[in-house]
Amino acid sequence: MKTHFSSLQNQLSYLLLLALIAFSQASCDAQAKGDQYLVNIDKKGVILDGYDPVAFFTDSKPVMGNPAIQSTWHEATYQFASEEHKSLFDAMPEKYAPQYGGYCGYAVSLGHLAPIDVNYWSILDGRLILQHNQKASDGWNKNPMSLSLADKYWPKLLSKKGKPIVPDEEKKYLVNLNGEGFIAEGYDVVAYFTEGKPVKGDPAFVKLYNGAFYAFASEEHKQMFGADPMKYMPQYGGYCAYAMSLNKLRPIDPNLFQFVNGRLMLQHSTDALEKFSKDEQGNTMKADKYWPKQVEKKAGKQLAGQFDKPAKK
Repeated sequence: MKTHFSSLQNQLSYLLLLALIAFSQASCDAQAKGDQYLVNIDKKGVILDGYDPVAFFTDSKPVMGNPAIQSTWHEATYQFASEEHKSLFDAMPEKYAPQYGGYCGYAVSLGHLAPIDVNYWSILDGRLILQHNQKASDGWNKNPMSLSLADKYWPKLLSKKGKPIVPDEEKKYLVNLNGEGFIAEGYDVVAYFTEGKPVKGDPAFVKLYNGAFYAFASEEHKQMFGADPMKYMPQYGGYCAYAMSLNKLRPIDPNLFQFVNGRLMLQHSTDALEKFSKDEQGNTMKADKYWPKQVEKKAGKQLAGQFDKPAKK
């Protein structure tokens, strides 16, 4: 009786071990983003805008799936144009599912997420990769390292549940980023010019520029920034303009801003705003003088990751 109990106990331990291994493998496969997986799905949970993933391989073109023919894999609903395609997918979902959770491959290679247009796609080494638009497709194809960079940054995006990460190649810049990698605390820098007030950016409209992620309230604002980033970017890497006039780095309050000769100045506090405003031209000249020295002093430590941290007070 004692031997039987010991044998049963060993079997239970073995089954528990198998369950832990399976859980570990599933956990390594994808990290949580609210739910278990990081996937680009609509409000109904459908991926690829409802297009058939298998058709990219078999028909070499986007083919809309039938909502009546679907499968669920990694918490995303896939729709298929035929039962045959569904069977192919069910037998080997890893082969047909889009890379990077169905997000734009080029954006992932730059450390962030972006939606896709199914008309911009490619199959590389048997892997389905989609892009956001023609510009993203061109950017992807122009850089021979795009695939390896996307593969490098995707696990990091998984670990941060989709929050953007500043690529190593961009850490040479001295910029004031919040904990999620956004400059101006994630506010839309274009809106300061067009609407004259702070407007929170939408993570769906993101652009990486000179070591910082910019979030915009609309695609229009994103395009405006992309056409002339020097016009809209905050001065002094998004640090407090008044502090820079004193040769110091300070964080900012996105609600406190002003324009000097068409340049966006963000400030740390109402006190900083008032003091800077007493002599806008003089303080701007001082800040312009000190900023290159701050860049020279700080930006050389690009691999230390110090730009992901708040500025020291």
